[in-house]
Amino acid sequence: MKPDYKNWMPKEMIAGIAAGTAAVAILFLLFVLGGFPIPETPRIAFSIIFGIGLIGMAALLFWVIVLYRAFGYGGRRQMARQIIEGTAAYVKLPEGGRGLDVGCGSGALTIACAKKNPQAAMLGVDRWGKEYASFSKTVCENNAKAEGVLNATFQQGNALKLDFPDETFDAVTSNYVYHNIAGQDRQELLLETLRVLKKGGTFALHDIMSEAKYGDMEAFVNRLYSMGYEKVGLIDITRGMFMSRKEAKWLGLAGSALLTGTK
Repeated sequence: MKPDYKNWMPKEMIAGIAAGTAAVAILFLLFVLGGFPIPETPRIAFSIIFGIGLIGMAALLFWVIVLYRAFGYGGRRQMARQIIEGTAAYVKLPEGGRGLDVGCGSGALTIACAKKNPQAAMLGVDRWGKEYASFSKTVCENNAKAEGVLNATFQQGNALKLDFPDETFDAVTSNYVYHNIAGQDRQELLLETLRVLKKGGTFALHDIMSEAKYGDMEAFVNRLYSMGYEKVGLIDITRGMFMSRKEAKWLGLAGSALLTGTK
C-alpha cells in the first residue's frame, strides 16, 4: 500500500475548467459555422466574444495542468514533496511532546513531522471543505497507515478559531493554508495558530506571504519579537530553496515564504 497525498491542484477543479473550455469551444464553433439563425453582424460579434473566451479558458486550463504536474508527488518535479519535507525539517518536538498541523489536507506535513519526531505525536486538523473534496480524514489516516506512522492522528478543525487552549502544543505547522481563506486578516490567522504554541515551542508556517495577501511581514516579525518570541525568521523560499523566482511567478506562487522560529 502506497500513500496517496493527492495534489494541491484538485482533479475536480481541472475537470471543471476542462468542461468550461469545451462548452465555450462548442459555442464558438456554432457561431463561426452559422449554427444559430441570427444576422451576420451579431453572429460575428458573438464569434469574437467566444473566441476570446476560448483563448482565456484554454490558457487557464494549460496553467492548472502545469500546476498539477508541478505539485504531484509522483512526477519528476515533486515540488510538493520538497516543500513538505523542507518545512518538516524545522519542527523539533521533545520526548512525549505534541505538535499541531493546521490545514493538514491529505496529511502530508503532519506525517512528515511525525516521522521526523518518532518520540512525540502530531495532530492534523482540517475542515476538509467541498472545494477540496479529494482530501478527508480517512485519506489522512490511510496515508499514515501506508507510511507505517503510528504517532499521527487527525480531526476536524477550523483555522479561524482553533479548539485548543493557549499553549497546548510543542510545535505548530501549516502549509499553503491561510492564503485560501478570503476576507480575513492573515497575520491574525498566524497569531491564532501561534496562540496554541507553548513557550519554547517551535513553529514552521509556509504560505504565499506576499504583501498583497499578508501586509508587511517584516513588521509582523518585529511584532512577534515585541511579544517575547525567542527567535523568528522569514525565509524567502523562491530563491532556490524550494523553487526559483521565475518558477514561483509562473506558477502563481510569488511571495512564498517560510515563517519559522521559537516562541
